[in-house]
Amino acid sequence: MKKYLKIAMTLFIAWFAFVSSSAQPKDETAAIKEVIAKETQAFFGVNRKAWANCWLQVPYAYWSYSDSTATSFIQGWDGDKGIYQTFEAYFRTNQPSKAKISQEWLEIKVFGNGAYARYLQTIKDEIDRDETSEVRVLEKKDGQWKVIHVGAIAKYPNLPTLNH
Repeated sequence: MKKYLKIAMTLFIAWFAFVSSSAQPKDETAAIKEVIAKETQAFFGVNRKAWANCWLQVPYAYWSYSDSTATSFIQGWDGDKGIYQTFEAYFRTNQPSKAKISQEWLEIKVFGNGAYARYLQTIKDEIDRDETSEVRVLEKKDGQWKVIHVGAIAKYPNLPTLNH
């Protein structure tokens, strides 16, 4: 009888561990999507405090963007040329956007306290439509996911097909 009880307990523990581990990434994925959505909404809503709260404010933070007019990157959070200070004028002079923002999630990978997310983002307002391929790298600190890397590349509207 003890033998069957041990087998049953072992199977129960193994099943519980499997269920717990498979549920964890879904919870983490939802939390990661939520932080990315908050960061995006805060940026376009011109809410500097909420936007900054979505970032892990570290020297290795990185932001980059490329479209048909320019390519730019910013390294680090603090300092005159850091992410926070670089966007000071944007948050001081712009008005909140009423654009509709949507994400098409392509991939989210969690690696311990780090995560990689890739998605397509569409921003549509009364004037224009902007599509970007986005990458976010996040780090979990004190139980909270925070952005440490933003990478965005705009889709060119009428790019000719390249033949190789």
